[in-house]
Amino acid sequence: MLMSVMPLTFLGLILGLLLGIASRLLKVERSNVVEEIEQLLPGTQCGQCGNPSCGAAAQAVADGNLPATFCPPGGRAVAEAIAAKLGISLDLNALCDEGPKVARINEALCIGCTRCFKICPTDAILGSAKHMHVVFADACTACGKCEAVCPTECIYLEPVQPTLQTWVWSQPAL
Repeated sequence: MLMSVMPLTFLGLILGLLLGIASRLLKVERSNVVEEIEQLLPGTQCGQCGNPSCGAAAQAVADGNLPATFCPPGGRAVAEAIAAKLGISLDLNALCDEGPKVARINEALCIGCTRCFKICPTDAILGSAKHMHVVFADACTACGKCEAVCPTECIYLEPVQPTLQTWVWSQPAL
């Protein structure tokens, strides 16, 4: 038995060493600006901006292919931070910031078709076939993809109701 374990262990060590060396030698250098923009984004990988990930969106905005207002979950605050980071002027007229929203499911209309949780990019919907589904509000980015594929139109987006933990007293105008 030792004769069969030793060659596999040796092979694993050698291949691991080669992969470690290759990762250092073939590393693709990224711009610090792209990494800083990616840190500003919510990181939910929702795809609402048309890019498959927040990293790809950060690269596109750094290259000038996307405006600073490209991230709907980030809203006005992320757009302003990106514009300040890149030193560009910001046109907030095109930005429709309605505040945070979350998807809700009307249990009376839900037929359990499973289309919604298959398309959800953040796995915020849980359910099974022919059973009611539920949305985890903490994971939902309100991208609207589940709302678009629902055949019974039982999914809708609603504003997040403030709780004691999320309520903020707005500053008075001076």
